[in-house]
Amino acid sequence: MSNVLPNLKYSKEHEWIEVIGDNKVRIGITDYAQHSLGDIVFVELPGVGDLAEADESMGTVESVKAVSDVYSPVSGEVLEVNEALEDDPEIVNNDPYGEGWMAIIALSDPSQLDGLLTAEQYEALIQEEE
Repeated sequence: MSNVLPNLKYSKEHEWIEVIGDNKVRIGITDYAQHSLGDIVFVELPGVGDLAEADESMGTVESVKAVSDVYSPVSGEVLEVNEALEDDPEIVNNDPYGEGWMAIIALSDPSQLDGLLTAEQYEALIQEEE
């Protein structure tokens, strides 16, 4: 069973979203996603100042198995990216919900959070996929 944290929101594309302030969120890929990918060898992140669009690719994660897009669950401006992943991409495997975060975004439409999955809904989704 994959690790799902109750305080986060989730997307159907296996990203997690943590609200960290007024209209600010931190985004990464879920434990299920990193486990499915296997050993991550490269992470391509958006640029600071880039505009992320909900359900559009904002970067990629490359593993020994495949290259996968990372989809932004929300729209907004990229305020910060986790530069540590450039030199040490396996942080995503080791700590997907902590040090393995990918980007911090200023929400342009906070109501988009309402359309994301709860931990319980996300657990149901990954059980269907397994």
